[in-house]
Amino acid sequence: MPEHVDHHRRRLCLAGASLAASQLALATPWPVASGTQLPSFQGATGWINTSPLNADALQGKVVLVNFCTYTCINWLRSLPWVRAWADKYQPQGLTVIGVHTPEFQFEKEPPNVQRALKSLRIGYPIAVDSKQAVWNAFNNQYWPALYLFDASGRMQHQHFGEGGYEQTERMIQKALGKADTELVTPDTQGWGVQADWRSLKSPENYLGYERTENFASPGGGLLNAARSYVMPPSLRCNQWALSGDWTMGTNATVLNRAGGRLACRFHARDLHLVMAPAVDAKPARFRVYLDGQPPGKQGGMDLDQQGMGTVGAPRLYQLIRQQTAIADRQFEIEFSDPGVQLFAFTFG
Repeated sequence: MPEHVDHHRRRLCLAGASLAASQLALATPWPVASGTQLPSFQGATGWINTSPLNADALQGKVVLVNFCTYTCINWLRSLPWVRAWADKYQPQGLTVIGVHTPEFQFEKEPPNVQRALKSLRIGYPIAVDSKQAVWNAFNNQYWPALYLFDASGRMQHQHFGEGGYEQTERMIQKALGKADTELVTPDTQGWGVQADWRSLKSPENYLGYERTENFASPGGGLLNAARSYVMPPSLRCNQWALSGDWTMGTNATVLNRAGGRLACRFHARDLHLVMAPAVDAKPARFRVYLDGQPPGKQGGMDLDQQGMGTVGAPRLYQLIRQQTAIADRQFEIEFSDPGVQLFAFTFG
C-alpha cells in the first residue's frame, strides 16, 4: 500500500485559491482546444430536468458545460456560482448543462443521482453520463470542469477546479454580447462555504485498498478479506487507522461487526467522509469525536450536538467544521451498526 501523500489527485482540482489558473495552465494540457466545436452529448445515459439535448436543440445558444459528480466537495463548493449563472443568464440566452460523470459505483444509480441533485436545488439540465461517454467526448479529466461555447458552438473558455469565477462570468457576458458589469453574488452557505486554503494541509484520501495512502493500523490492510484491526498508539498528521472487524475492498472499506472505529489525524477546518449504508440499505448510526470529545460546535452539518449521526444514503457527509484556530486534530468515528461502507476523506 502506498505511503506517500499525493497532492495531485484527480478529484482534488488544483485550480482554486491554492493555484492561479495561469499556473495550472502551465502544468496541465487543456482537454479541449480553444475554438473546438461543442462535442456531442449523444452518449448520455439519461437526462434530468429536460428532454435530451442535441446539437439542433442547442443551435444558436451560448452553452456552459459543467462536469460534476455529487460526492465531490470541489464541485459542491463551486455549485453556487453555476446555479446563480443559470438563474441570471438563462433569460439572456445562456444554456447551462451539467454533466454528471460518476466516480463511485453508487453514483451511477439514477435514484441516487436524482435525489442528490434535487437536494442541491439544481434546476438546469443535467446529462447523466454513467458510462463516461460525454466525459470522453470532451477528453475531460477533472471535477469540476467548465467549458463555455459561443452561439456558433465554438469553445471560448474553460476552467478546471474551484475559483476563477469572475473571469468565467465575464466570458459568459462577452459570449452573450452583454456589457453588464454586475457579477452574481451567490449564496455560499452549507456546502458552498469556500475552503480555508490557508490552513488546509490535509489532502483527499481514498479508503479502499487500491488508492489509499498513509494507513497506519499494525500489519497494514488486507485486500478483500475480513480482518480484526487495531489502532496504533498514535497517528501522524494525515495518517488513518481502523479498529474492529472490517473488510478492505478495492474501492471501499466495509464494517463487518458493530463497534468498529476509524481514526484520522488531520489539519483542516472541515472534514468530510464519503459513506454509504449497507448493501441492504439499512442505515448505520455513528458517533464522532474530536480529540477524544464530542465535537459540539465544531461538528459539521451531519451531526447533532452530541456528535451523533446516521448514514442513510450514499453521499458525502460533513462531520467537522471547526470554529476555532486550526491545528493538528484527531478525528474518530464509531459505528453502532455493521455494513457501513467508507470511500474517501475530503477536507476544506
